[in-house]
Amino acid sequence: MQELHDTPLAPLTTFRLGGPVTRLITAVTDDEVIAAVREADDAGVPLLIIGGGSNLVISDKGFEGTALRIATTGFSLDGTRLELAAGENWSDAVARTVEAGLAGVECMAGIPGSAGATPIQNVGAYGQEVSATITEVVAYDRRAREVVVLPSAECGFSYRHSRFKQDPSRYVVLRVRFALEDAGGLSAPLRYAETARALGVAAGDRVPLAAARETVLRLRAGKGMVLDPEDHDTWSAGSFFTNPVLTAAEHAAFLARVADRLGADVAPPAYPAGDGLVKTSAAWLIDKAGFTKGYGSGPARISTKHTLALTNRGSATTEDLLALAREVRDGVRAAFGVTLVNEPVTVGVSL
Repeated sequence: MQELHDTPLAPLTTFRLGGPVTRLITAVTDDEVIAAVREADDAGVPLLIIGGGSNLVISDKGFEGTALRIATTGFSLDGTRLELAAGENWSDAVARTVEAGLAGVECMAGIPGSAGATPIQNVGAYGQEVSATITEVVAYDRRAREVVVLPSAECGFSYRHSRFKQDPSRYVVLRVRFALEDAGGLSAPLRYAETARALGVAAGDRVPLAAARETVLRLRAGKGMVLDPEDHDTWSAGSFFTNPVLTAAEHAAFLARVADRLGADVAPPAYPAGDGLVKTSAAWLIDKAGFTKGYGSGPARISTKHTLALTNRGSATTEDLLALAREVRDGVRAAFGVTLVNEPVTVGVSL
């Protein structure tokens, strides 16, 4: 276990933003993770959990307390059953499942961050979500002060949400278990139209696993969604806002605003979201509200590749980023009556 004091948190986040932390502990085993959490809880010290840092917006003032960086390792395959330690790099783990000929997570290639963060956010992309393959989450329950195993059905998964996100101070994810599929070297059925088009097949078709992964990586890279230290478009948290999910009444009001602003012949993206709900595209809303690629004149700007990513151009502060985020959120609300919700977790700040 490594311990540092008054050290900056910015290098541990993909935004490269955030002030210093009083104490930073790096844990490389589950026992070290549990010991660090118990110590902080017993002392009443605020605790910040950090994995890959790809979903954090940390105050310029930093964090007064203990930051625990989970750097545990462990990739275990038993047939189609996969177990990942929380600190495993998610994108690397996806690559290894593809190499093993197993389907189910190949379209989530290139997503930055650690495996332990995936159930918290119910991470997903290009038609796949981790909730479809997660069987169990092993976590330390800070309330019960014991390790628990939560079956998928008890994780409360929904769009970019889970039991762990609902009560972020209770559980610390230690391991995640998945059930993958041996489809003879083929992918799971493609659910995302863009991926299918790029591969020249129909939605619902299967393709070679490697082709699915490589295509997703290419699509993500084209949007600045694959980490590259030399590309400031990737100094981000990926999608900054979640896609809005609207009730039938909210959707009708939204369509009326669209017709008013853009004309009756304009049809915004709409996807069924269950129980009469409709999901629309945050990227579309941002663009149509006038916040196009590259928008901004300061050190925090919208990505030049994708309107859904807010980026640090190299010298931004967290306050610069939040000012841009508020401008985008308020502009979309004024244009379309829809309030965007940030996807990254904020620490010591809020929108």
